[in-house]
Amino acid sequence: MEQKSKVLSAAEAAEYGEFKRARREAEIAFTMKKLIPNASRRETDRPALKHTCELAVKYSASGVLVSPVNVSAAKKQLGKGGPNVCCLVGGTGESLTSIKKAETKRALRMGAKEIRLVLCYSQLAGGGYSYLKREIRRIRRTVRKGTLVVSLEDRSLGEEEIALGVRAAAAGKADAVCVRGESGLILHAVNEAAGRLGVEASGVQNAEQLRLVIKSGAARVTTECAEKIFDELYLALESSVPL
Repeated sequence: MEQKSKVLSAAEAAEYGEFKRARREAEIAFTMKKLIPNASRRETDRPALKHTCELAVKYSASGVLVSPVNVSAAKKQLGKGGPNVCCLVGGTGESLTSIKKAETKRALRMGAKEIRLVLCYSQLAGGGYSYLKREIRRIRRTVRKGTLVVSLEDRSLGEEEIALGVRAAAAGKADAVCVRGESGLILHAVNEAAGRLGVEASGVQNAEQLRLVIKSGAARVTTECAEKIFDELYLALESSVPL
């Protein structure tokens, strides 16, 4: 028997259109919650920090990445119950572990909820697994119930070094690693992690790159382009382009 297709009335079509729009807006909001606006660059002055924190609150972002000198100011800007303060610890990575530990303690006392640890790159390059695992474990004990993310973002790191860092991070009980926002590297880290810890991405510059890194397995994304990404997502919505 031939089945007749139902034609929506004007009111039903408008209602369905509003439903689709509301669903897409909810998808955008969910995506923005995965972002960590980056305010950790040394060029970040107080007005820039304030603007980044305001964006994080507006978008209900996961957190704001800052350098140790800006933890207190960011905490004040984000307010109680706002996005987390994520502190980048370790400088170039070549600091002694004891220095990184002291820096971590200070950041936590000032209000940081997450620590992103820069590993010793010379040990990564030299295959120093035991050193790296020991360093991560010491910081893990210092962070306690906070979140510890191991930074493997430096452009000097290739797949071999990233794999070593992921193994050390898993053995050291870190919560996640963060790699450059390249789909191949993210997939490589996800496969190496094998579900033992999360994988995040950094350096994402637009909505298309965001879509690709999330599809590749990135749980969260650090970016200096949160505002641009938000505008591009809404432009796609208005243009009925799939997100």
